[in-house]
Amino acid sequence: MAIVYFENKFVPEEEAKISIKTNSFHYGTAVFEGIRAYYNKENDKMYGLFFKEHYERLFKNMKILNMSIEETIEQLVDITAQLVKINNHKEDVYIRPIVYFSDLAIGPKLIGYTAKIAIYTLPLGDYIDTDKGIKAKVSSWIRVSDNMIPPRLKVTGAYVNSAMAKTEALLAGAEEAIVLNKDGYVSEGSAENIFIVRNGKLITPPVSDDILEGITRNAVMEIARDLNIPVVERSISRTELYVADEVFFCGTGAQISPVIEIDGKPIADGKVGKITKMIKDIYFDAVRGKNERYKHWIIEID
Repeated sequence: MAIVYFENKFVPEEEAKISIKTNSFHYGTAVFEGIRAYYNKENDKMYGLFFKEHYERLFKNMKILNMSIEETIEQLVDITAQLVKINNHKEDVYIRPIVYFSDLAIGPKLIGYTAKIAIYTLPLGDYIDTDKGIKAKVSSWIRVSDNMIPPRLKVTGAYVNSAMAKTEALLAGAEEAIVLNKDGYVSEGSAENIFIVRNGKLITPPVSDDILEGITRNAVMEIARDLNIPVVERSISRTELYVADEVFFCGTGAQISPVIEIDGKPIADGKVGKITKMIKDIYFDAVRGKNERYKHWIIEID
């Protein structure tokens, strides 16, 4: 029986119910995080990845929506570790904390309501292919901008934009979308940050190009700098994707996912690139506690 955290306590999943009148259900005003914990079969241990960093970002998002909850960041890190342990996971898991206005009230506003947090876990391997590489399509849907629905804010309502882009890509025979911002520059995937490699440099859109300020994005840049690979944050034009030496997505769900084709055009030789593979291999060792250099990313769940 799966256990979740709901209304300030651990309860069986079937007891964690919200009313159809719940305010955030109607107006898309919940904020959430996607967190992973990884299982290392060799030592039979679970490792929580970036727990504190995810909750720090959640609290920043809550601030934008005028939300506050009873739990602190430190308490939520501990609660999440307990939840993984209680459910006795022996495989990689995805963790979804979500903060929502629990009031049974009509009206799209961000004041005068009470926020609550719920957290659940579920087994999850690769969200998208991390080995062979995937096909992507530049979407006709434009990324929402900071003065519309802030992309740095993981708010549920904004993911209609992502769903439109992802669905368009799937219907066109691709696995993932690449979304441009209002100025025509590359923003990100439907739910992932994006990197390209050109002439030995790792290039990614800046936070000013309407991207999520990704935690895995930061990890990728840390790995690259440790490998003495130059990292550049700058705007990327659509056609620069086509002439890139390598392209990959990254994110908690996507992990490190190579892109081998965009809009029907192969990226370089159409195979996973050398730099992408190097970063990916280091990342997957790190998240399972196999790389001492990155032990600060993880917590051991015992």
